[in-house]
Amino acid sequence: MADLAKNKELVCQFFEQIWNQGDESAIDRFIAEDAAGNDPKFGVGRESFRQQWRKWRIAFPDINFAIEELIAEEDVVVSRWKLTGTHLGQYLDIKATGKKISVDGVSIDRLKDGMVVSGFDAWDSNVLIEQLNSLQAD
Repeated sequence: MADLAKNKELVCQFFEQIWNQGDESAIDRFIAEDAAGNDPKFGVGRESFRQQWRKWRIAFPDINFAIEELIAEEDVVVSRWKLTGTHLGQYLDIKATGKKISVDGVSIDRLKDGMVVSGFDAWDSNVLIEQLNSLQAD
């Protein structure tokens, strides 16, 4: 039987340490070596995740995931979050605007042996692109 409270805490710490604190070494503590997700840009595996994470940290050095809701069942944790940050580095082909962004999303993470082995993220990337493009005109 899964310890649901422990699984929720693990996911909270995943977001807190990796994204909010920018602790690259936490990637090794929370993401399985062969972890897979639904975003092809993040590829498969811990090292592929690390490469994309670095790009996000450059584009949004103060990136923050505020967890708004957590639901756990067996080895799966669903988190509803709000992503915020300041666009201080290039993201895709959009040069830094210095403006704040805010996007809502959901992650569904499967855990095994205290690590994320697979993840499914749902968020509207077009909202982010629209914010950045509209902000460039300021």
